[in-house]
Amino acid sequence: MIRFAKVTDAEEMHRIRLSVKENVLSNPSLVPLSSYLPFLSGSAFVWEEESQIRGFSAVDLTTGGVWALFVDPIFERQGIGKQLLDALCAQFFEGPCDMMWLTTDPDTRAEKFYRSAGWSPVGYCSNGEVRFELRRGTWTKAQEDLPRMGW
Repeated sequence: MIRFAKVTDAEEMHRIRLSVKENVLSNPSLVPLSSYLPFLSGSAFVWEEESQIRGFSAVDLTTGGVWALFVDPIFERQGIGKQLLDALCAQFFEGPCDMMWLTTDPDTRAEKFYRSAGWSPVGYCSNGEVRFELRRGTWTKAQEDLPRMGW
């Protein structure tokens, strides 16, 4: 169900990004379709079922910044986001960097999700978002009891 994203997935990924109910883009033109392209060569995953993309995740492999993790609202609360995040972390931590980071709005389901996934809040950004970090050792320890994913 999880696979690396391809260039042909960009339109569907963008549709999902624009359909979310939380972390809505105030100006969708700030994230054009071309923004997805740098991630479509081994640093983005999609969850595909019945030939339909239901969610995606993407990370900058050089900075460790999580660029995206979104699930189509119709398919939320089915574990898709958690598995996409695990795939992203596994891919990132295969490289030399030891820390990933992301930001999200405070007091949201996303904030609760990252806290429950073992990410540590380390402060607030100037725009009010919470910055989270995840270190290789923390993620590895959290994964010890989980079965290997089939991607």
